[in-house]
Amino acid sequence: MNASFLEKTFHDVFFSAYSTVLKGGFDEPFYLAKDPQGISQIQYRYDYPSSALHEVSHWCVAGYERRKQDDFGYWYAEDGRSLEQQKEFERFEVQPQAYECIFHWACAMSFEVSVDNLALPDYDAKPFRNAVLEKVRTLIDSDIPERVLTYAEALYTNHYQAPAASLLHHLRECHENYCR
Repeated sequence: MNASFLEKTFHDVFFSAYSTVLKGGFDEPFYLAKDPQGISQIQYRYDYPSSALHEVSHWCVAGYERRKQDDFGYWYAEDGRSLEQQKEFERFEVQPQAYECIFHWACAMSFEVSVDNLALPDYDAKPFRNAVLEKVRTLIDSDIPERVLTYAEALYTNHYQAPAASLLHHLRECHENYCR
């Protein structure tokens, strides 16, 4: 999967309604609420597809007011978090990483949770992974938010050339296989 496919798909489904683009080539991810032309940019690292999907996930979490602020108005605790800070980070990351997982699976990419902290080399991410997978299962079984579903369906139909109606079945199979 290449990042330009993700960018084009994002543009096709969201640009007219949100004046937002997905753009790679940056050293660090950042959400620019409005550039000089009035376009919002979801900036991701270099040409990394996983970074692109992760940043789209944060955009999908952000509501209208948050999308009017650079980086959605959040602060970010950099690598080097303490164990307590890591647990707090994970509490906020379950939802976006669940969305990211859905996006990965929609376009046949493998997914692994990211604890985003090299300061804890022996850290057991299993509880976080389980929380993300449980959130994915809840979303698949109940109600995937509109922007998440719209992007996942577009990724799925563009990649597999399959009808969007089969996306949920596909996600259930991915979840089942991943949890084995």
